[in-house]
Amino acid sequence: MSAASRDSNPVSAGQVRAVLATALPRTKGAILGVLFGILAALCTVALLATSAYLITRAAEQPPILYLSMAVVGVRAFALGRAFFRYLERLASHDAAFRQLESVRVDLLRRLIPLAPDGLGRTRRGSLLSSLVSDVDELQNLPLRVLQPLVTSLGVAAIAVWVVALISPAAAAGLALALVAAFVIGTVVSGRVAASAERSLAPRRAALVDAILDYLGSLDVLIAYGAEAEGRRKVEAADSALTRALTARSAGVGIAAAALSLCAGLAVAWSLVAGIPGLSAEDGLTGPALAVIVLVPLAVFEIVASVPLAASAWRQVRASAERIARLAPTDAPGELPSDVGTAEANPDPTAPVIALSNVTARWPGATAPTLSIDSLAIQRGERVLIEGPSGAGKTTLAHVLVRFLDYEGSYQLAGQQVRDLPFDAVRGVVGLCEQVPYLFDESIRQNLLFAKDTATDADLIDVLERVGLGEWLVARGGLDARVGERGALVSGGQAQRIALARALLRDFPVIVFDEPTANVEADLAESLLVDLLRAGQGDDRTIILISHADLPEGLVHRRFRIESGVLSSVL
Repeated sequence: MSAASRDSNPVSAGQVRAVLATALPRTKGAILGVLFGILAALCTVALLATSAYLITRAAEQPPILYLSMAVVGVRAFALGRAFFRYLERLASHDAAFRQLESVRVDLLRRLIPLAPDGLGRTRRGSLLSSLVSDVDELQNLPLRVLQPLVTSLGVAAIAVWVVALISPAAAAGLALALVAAFVIGTVVSGRVAASAERSLAPRRAALVDAILDYLGSLDVLIAYGAEAEGRRKVEAADSALTRALTARSAGVGIAAAALSLCAGLAVAWSLVAGIPGLSAEDGLTGPALAVIVLVPLAVFEIVASVPLAASAWRQVRASAERIARLAPTDAPGELPSDVGTAEANPDPTAPVIALSNVTARWPGATAPTLSIDSLAIQRGERVLIEGPSGAGKTTLAHVLVRFLDYEGSYQLAGQQVRDLPFDAVRGVVGLCEQVPYLFDESIRQNLLFAKDTATDADLIDVLERVGLGEWLVARGGLDARVGERGALVSGGQAQRIALARALLRDFPVIVFDEPTANVEADLAESLLVDLLRAGQGDDRTIILISHADLPEGLVHRRFRIESGVLSSVL
């Protein structure tokens, strides 16, 4: 399944709401932010209204006493706008950023049960985009969606009510203009930009994917003269993202034009409705007319955030959908979800591993990829599981370390694995995968995470056990770096480092999953021999999964997997 097809998979509205709920701050700071935002917006409208009244009233040359309140009001509202705006930003952003921590923790809690096999079909760029861009986008739910909507609607309602006290006709025109601006600015612009806004996150992820693929394989692309083609893929992804951003900008432009048009119509209507009242007895005064004519300008300045909030909402929802799709609340049934609570109490007389009527499948698979009637492995045994690629060997390895769930019976030293916590199982069974993950750190740090109390002498000793003593000296010691994802070491050296970590951790059972998959054919046999000899001892059980040839006498028993079915080799 491709990344694109994954993005098209539907998610339920409940899953999206659950993601959105994690982005809503639950502190008083969020409420204070909305309150301060409304007060700042009201000060903006009141400042323009008071200024209009002061200028027109001063033109009538009344005694200065009649202007004192207006003068004080202008100063007070100008200071209040800046003061409340500062408090609004301080309170609302603090609440949103604090909640962002909960969003990230919630996403990691969703991802951890899925790793690694539940994420096997997710590209690195999509995962990185969700962990960074999509999570960051969720903070806009309180900041750029809810708060602007509440502030704009609240201020608009208060402004219409105040204008209605002076001129009901002008208030009706202002209300109609606000509704028209909302419809044109959100619905019409949304039709133009909605699809582009929803595609921004996937296209950002596609661009990240293209860049990671290009940089990660740049040496190979250059060697085979395909660098230009790789660069064109990056440029195509960048162009697609640029088109989406341009379409979104067109929607924003339509919304801004609609607001300007409706604001002008509201001002014109206020003049039409207000001017006749100047000549009527007990009608409008000049300052009052100035107020009802200029207030719409201030109101539309505040309401201008509504179309932007609608645009932000579409982007926030798209990000929430991607997060819900990437990390669903309920893990796929093929992944282990029930964590046992029983204490480890191994039976020394029982086989260290015993499988009976076990079947397993990968997430999304329609049929089992592994079927084992019976398999019992004793302590200290060295067992070879061979078979062609795709036969189910890796499936078995992931079942043994509880990356994949299974049906049937799987006992570890006489105890059902389902009854044990994951840590108890993975503290006994260690996996050396096909491509060991090496951190972009020193050799020392790549070993210490397996046993942080190990001394340098311990690290050097274990590296010598796995045949890396001379290599360590040649590289300059434990402080030598291995490069990003082990770029500065060979495939065989990476496997030996992985074994060194397993030996440091002192796993009673070590599973090697195709250790020679990335090793030259002429070196594969010697690597297998070294790994088996280095790993044996202290009743340690070794399960070697490989399709490479192995000399006789290195293992106690051989098994073969064909089409997911395990059989013994005589």
